[in-house]
Amino acid sequence: MSSRTADEQTGAPSSELKRSITGRLLFFYVLGDVLGSGIYVLIGAVAGEVGGAFWIAFAVGVTVATITGLAYAELVTKYPQAAGAALYVNKAFKLPVLTFLVTISMLSASFAATASLANGFARYFGTIVPYSPALLITLVFVVLLAVVNFVGITESVVANLIMTIIEISGLAIVLVVGIIHVSQGAADFGVLVQFDTGETFPIFAIVAGVALAFFAMTGFENAANVAEETVNPSKTFPRALVGGMVAAGVIYVLVAMTAALVVPVDTLAESDAALLEVIKAGILPVSVAVMIVIFAIIAMVAITNTTLVAVVTQSRILYGMAREDIVPSMFGKIHRTRRSPWVALLFAAVIVMSLLVVGAMLNDAIGIDVVTTLANVTVVFLLFIYGLVIVAALKLRGKDEHGESFRANTPLLYVGLLGNAVLLVYVVVDDPSSLLWVAGLLAVGVALYVAEKVFGHKKSPSTATDSIGTDSISSDSNSTKEG
Repeated sequence: MSSRTADEQTGAPSSELKRSITGRLLFFYVLGDVLGSGIYVLIGAVAGEVGGAFWIAFAVGVTVATITGLAYAELVTKYPQAAGAALYVNKAFKLPVLTFLVTISMLSASFAATASLANGFARYFGTIVPYSPALLITLVFVVLLAVVNFVGITESVVANLIMTIIEISGLAIVLVVGIIHVSQGAADFGVLVQFDTGETFPIFAIVAGVALAFFAMTGFENAANVAEETVNPSKTFPRALVGGMVAAGVIYVLVAMTAALVVPVDTLAESDAALLEVIKAGILPVSVAVMIVIFAIIAMVAITNTTLVAVVTQSRILYGMAREDIVPSMFGKIHRTRRSPWVALLFAAVIVMSLLVVGAMLNDAIGIDVVTTLANVTVVFLLFIYGLVIVAALKLRGKDEHGESFRANTPLLYVGLLGNAVLLVYVVVDDPSSLLWVAGLLAVGVALYVAEKVFGHKKSPSTATDSIGTDSISSDSNSTKEG
């Protein structure tokens, strides 16, 4: 199906992008985005909140995220354009301020997630090179990713498929350990229903675990940015999106169960790289020392892949906002030879590195867990965005629909909205300090907006009412392909 034909059927503006992403490639694209690195980084923290039954937290998190994915699927089939949440909110509410807030929230979530994942990378790196300076490793990691992006190495969905296979191989190793452990008759399945929550009521412990596990399920929203490049999105997108999320969720639950069966929960909770504890159990017929190095490298590849996508997204959002006169025009500068938005890349790197430095200082001063805290900040932003997307899907019912439009189950959407709201309130109440980080990141966005309004030079007004939903973010359509 040609791009023009597909767009005419959906009523979307004609796209100049080539529709080449098949349903199978999109499935693995979603699977890779979701699997990524959250499970490698936060599984120990989730275990610490719940106890041996922490797999339930992943199951609930998967459910809430998948319902949210249904809202995205419905909106993408109506508006198969590279814009995502900003476009949907803008079409539903027609409030530029709200659209700006969503865009800044998505950018801020990416900043926080990058900093959290960089710390996770340093922890796995430390298992190979003991006593390595964690802060220095995180800073170098971010700089290297910015340099890679500046050079302009293209990361296609095919490359994403390869990286996904590498990521899955690490989780497959964990599952093999679990199978061997069970087959030897050494597994105590009773641990899977044990709650070690201290004085906390189990239901609240599960909610706490879900809030952290939710971080591992994020990433699916990036798929909306390739809607313009998907073959027959009305049919392909819903199946690939939901299928990829469910597959990732099943893998997460099985990995969580394996970790609980193989390693004492206390050990998982206290470890900086919890899945490595499964490898250290020595169940595989291979040298433990060798397997630790191999698994740590796989984990770092997974974290690098996810973080690279985040770094690309940050620069493209800033670039798109500069084109719309929302932030200073310097963020729209493209390097003459590399064709990369170098100012946006540099600024994004500085913000993430600042988060890393502040986090390290707070860790030294008051013992804050930087990985968990920044993951909570990411979740706060994303839950806010996801909730608005669900509301937008409900509000836009009956508009711009066509014969092939996908419609999510309405009661499920209300359940998803409630789930997102409960998790958002819990995270904020449980970790009030997250609001300080949220306020700080939003302040950066507002400062850029004010700077543009005061010192910027205005271009001619856009002729399209929804331009902010399409043009300002459209450069993100290839954000996961241009590394």
